[in-house]
Amino acid sequence: MNSSSNPGLERLHTLVRTHWDDLSPAERSVCRLLTASPVEQILYSNAQELGSASGTSNASVIRTLRRLGYTGLPALKQEIAAPFTSEVAPEVRLRERIDRMGRDFTSLWGRVVDEARDRVEHVRTATSSEELTRAVEVLAEAEQTLAYGVGSSNIAAEHLALKLNRIGARARPIDTDGFRLADDLLGVHRGDAVVVFAPGRVLPEVEVLFERARAVGARSILVTDELADELRDGVDIVLSAPHTPTGMTAEALTGIIVADALVQAVTTVHPDRAVRTSHELTAWRGRLGH
Repeated sequence: MNSSSNPGLERLHTLVRTHWDDLSPAERSVCRLLTASPVEQILYSNAQELGSASGTSNASVIRTLRRLGYTGLPALKQEIAAPFTSEVAPEVRLRERIDRMGRDFTSLWGRVVDEARDRVEHVRTATSSEELTRAVEVLAEAEQTLAYGVGSSNIAAEHLALKLNRIGARARPIDTDGFRLADDLLGVHRGDAVVVFAPGRVLPEVEVLFERARAVGARSILVTDELADELRDGVDIVLSAPHTPTGMTAEALTGIIVADALVQAVTTVHPDRAVRTSHELTAWRGRLGH
């Protein structure tokens, strides 16, 4: 995949040209490697490996990326991953991942942990505090929250609904699609909050769910990686949940983190309700022998 077919790579090349005269020798070495490497090599490498390949260090890689304007290696990976994941068949990407991972299980363990850590760190800076505050206010004031997830992102939607209920906020997940989703749409009313986890693909169900929210006066929150620009005009709030650029870690990982942050914040808005609900939950668990 060349840079002309990948906007993320094209932007990388532009930034390197723009900053070249101001870069140190080590930073230029990193840039030479990045601009000459295929997408797959960047996606499946950590900072230490890129540092070794460029004859520098992991610190030089991170410093170079920040000089170019990225927050770090995860930010670069997110930008260049979208065309790769949309244009390359899943089985081809799986074979690429298997070939690059090898049979060194200790190394594989480290790669998975590294990617998970990078995604968690990226989600910290990907959403503005203003958007997060607005989302908390919407959930804290909602009559009920309806959480919908696309594909494996339904895990995050169910997690959000479960945790909200445990702090006394009415919530339920929606896991239907197609014809059956119309029945769930009837349950969306004014005063509700609709939270949709949709990382990278617009489905008719997502668009119709937001359409129903607008029609009845419900508030809407989109948790996504790539769809912010495409859907922003039709929703109230957009929160970022960077997806996996390689498929090594769970797609729902950052969505769950976003859900946990929202729940903890809502708890502080209604602390007495949360404590009372926790007490009731413990009592009923006791009646069930747990």
